Amino acid sequence: MPHPLPAILAHLDENAAAAEARLIDWLRIPSISAQPAHAGDCLRAAGWVRDELQGMGFAAEVRPTAGHPVVVGHHPGPGRPGGKASPHLLFYGHYDVQPADPLALWTSPPFDPVVVEGPHGPRVVARGAVDDKGQCAMWLEALRAWHLVAGGPPCAITVLIEGEEEVGSPSLDPFLTANREELKADVAVISDTGMWDIDTPAITTSLRGMVYAQVDLKAASRDLHSGIYGGAARNPINLLSQIMGGLHDADGRVQLPGFYDGVRELTNAQRVEWDALRFDEAEFLGEVGLSVPAGERGRGALERMWARPTADLNGIWGGYTGDGSKTVIASEAHAKLSCRLVPGQDPQKVAESIRRFVAERLPADCTAEVQVFSTTPGIEVAADSPWVRAARTALTEEYGKPAVLMGCGGSIPVVESMQRLLGLDSLLVGFGLTDDQVHSPNEKFEFRCLHKGARSHARLLAEIAGRTA
Repeated sequence: MPHPLPAILAHLDENAAAAEARLIDWLRIPSISAQPAHAGDCLRAAGWVRDELQGMGFAAEVRPTAGHPVVVGHHPGPGRPGGKASPHLLFYGHYDVQPADPLALWTSPPFDPVVVEGPHGPRVVARGAVDDKGQCAMWLEALRAWHLVAGGPPCAITVLIEGEEEVGSPSLDPFLTANREELKADVAVISDTGMWDIDTPAITTSLRGMVYAQVDLKAASRDLHSGIYGGAARNPINLLSQIMGGLHDADGRVQLPGFYDGVRELTNAQRVEWDALRFDEAEFLGEVGLSVPAGERGRGALERMWARPTADLNGIWGGYTGDGSKTVIASEAHAKLSCRLVPGQDPQKVAESIRRFVAERLPADCTAEVQVFSTTPGIEVAADSPWVRAARTALTEEYGKPAVLMGCGGSIPVVESMQRLLGLDSLLVGFGLTDDQVHSPNEKFEFRCLHKGARSHARLLAEIAGRTA
């Protein structure tokens, strides 16, 4: 009996327009998790996924959480002769999207998707186009093709699609904990990352973690007149600016005590592979109107962004910031600080180092509180795992070139949750591009990425099933 993969790939090609239409239908639902007014839309987006899964032979339902609901679907796969278990994959995604503000910068309504021509062919412009509805749609279409052509997927499949990723997934950990047995699998497959470029697929093997904190510094008991008290009273804004200005030395190294404890140097293999990518930092910076690289001196661009930790102020404020002038010495000042962490760093120790760094620089009459809002460790995926090897084979067959093993400067907290609570490693195969304008006005997804991504996921399923047959 011939292998069904060629027919499945042909089916995906022949039904590309229908796949595009389904994605557009889903994108019309304004499932903004951050805004209570859209709670009904989040429920509607979850119901859309459930209905699609049920149409592919899944047992699927919308499950409540303390916040927005989760969609869970199960398919047993084909089974094996002699009762041998087939590999079990857990596909994760999220149906919620960011708010669309500022609306004035959109060239079309954010929830009225439009298809426009771009340098790589047609693309859809809408909120959620790539993050994450478009990337979920790729593997949903692959599962649909396997169902229609072969009667079902070649592996056991669990689908988990949440509705709170864009607000920090507050309900996800409790849901994973409460449903640990039901969600057992061999590996989690996540498409919420990017390609190297539109012609070069990528597998993300490392993610930076995060410590996010706020520093609240106080001095006088009330705001003061700068003419009466200027030169006598401590100015918290001046002081906080001075403290935060000392976060880095002249070479760009972070000065938090013990910050680099556990940070590992690149292996020779990583350095050779990343150097071979010939990343053009000048072009990368030029796209956003910059020309001079920053960060740690003596480190390559990809190393700085993928394999080195950072500390960045995300906001600093205090006193009068309205129109015109107000001569005031504010009684307090505030700053928000994010530290991107790499595997090997301890987030709790970094959080404590922020507190120590601020406390050691406080003069008399001043107090400071450091609020820590989130701590997530960096994640590393073994590049030689069977799942990564299977993905590299599938992607090479689809694109005709090897997939890049790349790092990601951002964080995907669910990867850490899957590892900690379910004992699952994650296979991060994404098809987003750097110009997709994630979280920005005019977010888009290339239809070329949608179709190649669906074909890649179809190949991945065949490759994983074939390796364990």
